[in-house]
Amino acid sequence: MALINLQSFQFYSSTVRACRSLGTLRKTLNHLSDQGRQLRSWCCGSSVFGTVLSRVRFRCVFYRNYHAELWNQPNSITGTVHLHRDAGNSSKSDGKWMDEQKFFMELNSFSSSNEIFKFLSSLEIISDTMAAAALQRICEFEVDDSGLKNPKDILENEVFRALCFQFEHESQKLSDTGLVTALQALIKLHVDPWSTLIVRLVSESQERLDKGQLTIRNLCILGESLLDLEGPGCTMLEQIVNQVQGKKLEEWTTEEIAMVYGMLQMSITEEGQYQDLLNHMNNITLTLVPQLSPKLISRILNALVILDQTQAIPLVIRLCKYSVRHVPRFTNDELANVLGAFIHFGHADQFFTEALERLVPKSSFTMHPEAVSKVMQYCCRKLIRSKPIFDAVAESFAYNADKCTTRQIAEYIVPFGTLNYLPPSAPSVFRKLERILNARFTQFQPHTLLNLLHSCTLIERYPVNFLAKIFNPYFLQQLQAQTPGLDRFVLSQLTQLFLTVTLECPFYEGPKLLPKYRVKSFLIPGRSLESSVDVHLYNRVKTGLVDLLGTRMYFASHVLTPYCYTLDVEIKLDEEGFVLPATRYEEVHRRIALCIDGQKRFCSNNHSLLGKEAIKQRHLQLLGYEVVQIPFFEFETLDNNREIVEYLHKKIFPRTYRLSW
Repeated sequence: MALINLQSFQFYSSTVRACRSLGTLRKTLNHLSDQGRQLRSWCCGSSVFGTVLSRVRFRCVFYRNYHAELWNQPNSITGTVHLHRDAGNSSKSDGKWMDEQKFFMELNSFSSSNEIFKFLSSLEIISDTMAAAALQRICEFEVDDSGLKNPKDILENEVFRALCFQFEHESQKLSDTGLVTALQALIKLHVDPWSTLIVRLVSESQERLDKGQLTIRNLCILGESLLDLEGPGCTMLEQIVNQVQGKKLEEWTTEEIAMVYGMLQMSITEEGQYQDLLNHMNNITLTLVPQLSPKLISRILNALVILDQTQAIPLVIRLCKYSVRHVPRFTNDELANVLGAFIHFGHADQFFTEALERLVPKSSFTMHPEAVSKVMQYCCRKLIRSKPIFDAVAESFAYNADKCTTRQIAEYIVPFGTLNYLPPSAPSVFRKLERILNARFTQFQPHTLLNLLHSCTLIERYPVNFLAKIFNPYFLQQLQAQTPGLDRFVLSQLTQLFLTVTLECPFYEGPKLLPKYRVKSFLIPGRSLESSVDVHLYNRVKTGLVDLLGTRMYFASHVLTPYCYTLDVEIKLDEEGFVLPATRYEEVHRRIALCIDGQKRFCSNNHSLLGKEAIKQRHLQLLGYEVVQIPFFEFETLDNNREIVEYLHKKIFPRTYRLSW
């Protein structure tokens, strides 16, 4: 293991601070040179650290080119840190060495990169693995999805520069773990990939890779680093994967398995690539699931999603099953990954849902918006209408919505419409939503915005203030330009939005949807604003109707109305209440629409109609139909034909006596 001496850099820093100008510094260096010390001028145009000496400190220029004048002593490297290949005993004996376990405990206790730098500056000698771990910890504080938060504060820091100088010039002395971990951290910190520092670390990694002695862990760290640096086209990556395949998988630890999954999810560019390795890993992991920590379960599930391992459903189900016990311990990111797997593979688990119902009401105000939006997506996809979850999310939305992205806002609200649930806090929720739409309307993607506003109408919340913009030709052009464009489903949403305003908001006087954008039927193959009738349930109802009415001619099936809705069954009555033949169009005084509602028209966990079915029945009533609902859970309790006929008579003709044929 290589050791890093931090004391020499502190000496160099004090020397630089004593020199008030570049001229003074040069005079000092010349004086030292005259006394027999070696002066070395180091210019590297492709290195990451640009320095311009000004008074007492270095300035970083573009974080790419640097110029530094360094003074080298026989036993130390001034202006940097110093590596010792075999100096452990002497350093420990003179009190300069910190125990690694104690070091890592201290490192994990810090809450900012400044604390880490201050801590490092108080030490004299640390191992290369300790230094690399410190850089990794700095990444956790300073790197997010948008990149490096404070590049100047990090790249100009003297301790950081000292570590980088030593890693660059003593790369051959580094341990394997120190080498690959440092490389990974420096890439995450956006060090120039063409700098001498990165080039030397990559070159040294290649040499050690050629020797074939890197562990699985170090191979994965190196692979992920190179993927971040060069992408899936990296030439070293295939060599890394080949070496991974050469290792005996049965001897891998659970953490190593998770790391290989993570590397493969970033490296695979073609369908079926490395599938033999994945199949072997899937089979082995299936037996190790009980040993996995919450973190590893989350990482593996996320990898299975990205790799689209639909052939590994037994593994997915078992991972999801074991994730139930870890729901309270998952971090926000881990929970989002697990929920993403449930959603992607179409899996649902009652115990997992119950665990969410215990977690979300307690944590909705402090959970990250992405985790909450994943919870709502899970409920929406699996048609789970959960009052505890929905009420808690609605309350938190009114307070936390400003922290959400436009996509997350839509994912919060759309499930309320889809599952036909209006929370107790609805007034505050929709006031907040209206304020957000007024302030951020143009930030929403067109299809996201349409889905959001359409879902509001399902629960009788009408976005009349925004319809003029929705029906505007410019917005419709934006819809058409964005995938999936103006397909049948999008046109159905626009048509139903227009129909809703026409029927339920007669005071609306804004622009209307042009006829060319209107569909004639909401019932379309695949994704649809209506659910097709359950064939088995329909046949049983049809048989009962024939017995009730005496003949098939007195009712029509699958009737498309002029208002885009399709009726499961329509019965026509004259002014005196007599049933007319289905083909009769004159003297029709009343129309009865039978909604034969199978299980797919309800939420999966209760007998509440879905939003799209509720709005259909609401609109049919406004259009003059007498809507009669025949839900599956009532009809399935009927044992024989006599009970079916009696049931249909009470539902359709509740105020008349039944005639016996």
